[in-house]
Amino acid sequence: MFVGTFTPKIDDKGRLFLPAKFREAMAEGLVVTRGQENSLSVWSLAGFERLTARLQEASITDKGTRDYMRMLFAAASNEAPDKQGRIGIPPVLRQYAGLEKDVVVVGVMNHLEIWNPDSWAAYSAEQEPRFSALSEEVFPGV
Repeated sequence: MFVGTFTPKIDDKGRLFLPAKFREAMAEGLVVTRGQENSLSVWSLAGFERLTARLQEASITDKGTRDYMRMLFAAASNEAPDKQGRIGIPPVLRQYAGLEKDVVVVGVMNHLEIWNPDSWAAYSAEQEPRFSALSEEVFPGV
């Protein structure tokens, strides 16, 4: 399970140091792709295969499904952490998410998200007041 918030940096070659606590889960490889709200999603290979299996069950006659799959897979990049735990973030994905040197990496249960720090701060500030109310929507009766 991926949890927590971390603030690593991207080096001049576009590589990100994965937080140490996530390296073992991503050691066999990972997929980086577009996420929602201009963040990036990082999936272990097994996690991305499970996501792909679910998407294969979706109807490709639905335009929304086709649009989503195109955007998700067109920008996807297979990566493998190097010995120092760095992964490459392709330029097209860095541009999509507005990433420069400083980033925020957020554990989101079954995947990671990489955010521009200003975007993450704005998103967090907007969502914080709604968090309590959302718990009933997401988990009725809890």
